[in-house]
Amino acid sequence: MGVAVGMDALSERAAMMRESVQKSQTISDSIVSILGSFDHRLSALETAMRPTQLRTHSIRRAHENIDKTLKAAEVILAQFDHYHQAEANVLKGPHEDLESYLEAIDQLRSNIRFFSGNKSLKSDDGVVNHANNLLAKAISKLEEEFKQLLASYSKPVEPDRLFDGLPNSLRPSSGSPGNQADSSTKAPSHHHSELHNSNSETAVYTPPTLIPPRVLPLLRDLAQQMVQAGHQQQLLKIYRDTRSSVFEESLRKLGVEKLSKDDVQKMQWEVLEAKIGNWIHFMRIAVKLLFAGERKVCDQIFEGFDSLSDQCFAEVTASSVSVLLSFGEAIARSKRSPEKLFVLLDMYEIMRELHTEIETIFKGKACTEIRESALGLTKRLAQTAQETFGDFEEAVEKDATKTAVSDGTVHPLTSYVINYVKFLFDYQSTLKQLFQEFESEKETGSQLASVTMRIMQALQTNLDGKSKQYKDLALTHLFLMNNIHYMVRSVRRSEAKDLLGDDWVQRHRRIVQQHANQYKRNAWAKILQCLTIQGLSSSGGGGSTVGVDGGNSSGVSRAMVKDRFKTFNMQFEELHQKQSQWAVPDTELRESLRLAVAEVLLPAYRNFIKRFGPLVESGKNPQKYIRFTAEDLERMLGEFFEGRTLNETKR
Repeated sequence: MGVAVGMDALSERAAMMRESVQKSQTISDSIVSILGSFDHRLSALETAMRPTQLRTHSIRRAHENIDKTLKAAEVILAQFDHYHQAEANVLKGPHEDLESYLEAIDQLRSNIRFFSGNKSLKSDDGVVNHANNLLAKAISKLEEEFKQLLASYSKPVEPDRLFDGLPNSLRPSSGSPGNQADSSTKAPSHHHSELHNSNSETAVYTPPTLIPPRVLPLLRDLAQQMVQAGHQQQLLKIYRDTRSSVFEESLRKLGVEKLSKDDVQKMQWEVLEAKIGNWIHFMRIAVKLLFAGERKVCDQIFEGFDSLSDQCFAEVTASSVSVLLSFGEAIARSKRSPEKLFVLLDMYEIMRELHTEIETIFKGKACTEIRESALGLTKRLAQTAQETFGDFEEAVEKDATKTAVSDGTVHPLTSYVINYVKFLFDYQSTLKQLFQEFESEKETGSQLASVTMRIMQALQTNLDGKSKQYKDLALTHLFLMNNIHYMVRSVRRSEAKDLLGDDWVQRHRRIVQQHANQYKRNAWAKILQCLTIQGLSSSGGGGSTVGVDGGNSSGVSRAMVKDRFKTFNMQFEELHQKQSQWAVPDTELRESLRLAVAEVLLPAYRNFIKRFGPLVESGKNPQKYIRFTAEDLERMLGEFFEGRTLNETKR
């Protein structure tokens, strides 16, 4: 029973669910039907709207294209406006407003780039051609402006302005470069250029202003435009032609001359020496002031174009450098002579002093030949100086001067050589540098000592030869004593002593003493023989003898004693007359030599008078035989070696 009721309830629920499903299906069908209706309507609407959408899109694209076209047209029109403005400025020329002119050239280049890049425009080629022609005219006017501007501010530098740039120690007092050189470069002298070298590091040189600073930026801008236009060669030619002539005129005003080797060979030495002094002065001024100033101008005008700057500088200065160096070459290649050594050393010094600046100022590939020429001259001067050194040594040894100094004094060759050697020591640092050109650094000091010793030995060898011209051996030794003493004294008082050493000095002092001794032996041995007892003994009668104590004794002939006194008187008067004409120029040496003679002669004479005087005095006319007292002899010895003339001696 219960089961049946349950089944009925379940059936009822199932029937209700079936009914609900049927209703849902009906509703779904209705909704689908409604949606289908909407889709149909929307499709119809879309179909109706499509033409309108297409027209709207076309209009929008048309507007965008119009905007783009207008903007492009504005750019093109602006380019044409800029072009016409540039054309107007170019036609006016650069002289009135250079800045606007340069801006116009830049604008033309911009126009050309623009139209060259827009090949779609039909008129492009015509515009570009016209712009290029206008640009060419503009650059041509620019060249002319550069030339006129450079020429109007390029003036020769007056010598006084150059002297103002020198350190005070090098400024001429009279304002004349010739006077300055003549007064300061008489070589050999103690005023040679090494004195300047000691202050060269602290000396201040002020290059002159060659072109006003306010003009340089304008010239630089003009040069940059010409370089951009590819006109480097035209620029180089204008700069070279304008500046080189001005540069040469500055040197000409200073006193620089163009001299050939033949001109140099024909000159008297005094004239040539003065010109060499001037040349040293000119080289210092040219390099430190003129060349330095021109390099500064080049670097500023051609800023950013180093190779062009170097080339312009090289071509502007090449002719002037050649004139200066050719004179040095002419001197270095001229006939060598001893007096030229010191000027060669002066010239070598200045080239060494300027070497670093030449390397710096004449930098770059374009200046290679100039740098090499300067270095070549330095080496050639060193070579010629060293060869002249060798020539001097040989000339000293082979000097064939036949004229002997009659009084035995210091020979001119000796004083010349010693002065020469002393002057060499003023150039010690230069000589060491010179030897270093050919020797290792360690050998330079010993090289100078070796050369000096060889020169001194060559002098001694020559003096030995000259001494043989004297017939009197005493005068031979007096001559050698005087000359070697002069050498020793000069060395002791100079820097040569440090180089030659004490051993050299002591050895040669002994040689002086040896010659002094030889002089005494040869000059006085004979007369001293008259004052000895030897040969006074007599084998025959009729004469008295004199003892050691002065008393009479047998064996000594009065006649022989008288004869001895007569012989002594005659010989002493002869020696006095002759040796009063001889000379010992050194006071100390002269007094010591007189004293050495007196120390031998006077005691011997006093002793002889004491022994044999009474024998003569007891006879007739004793004053005829005993003519001199010891004091007379001493007084007359004081007249020896005074270098008197024969007439003075007789008086």
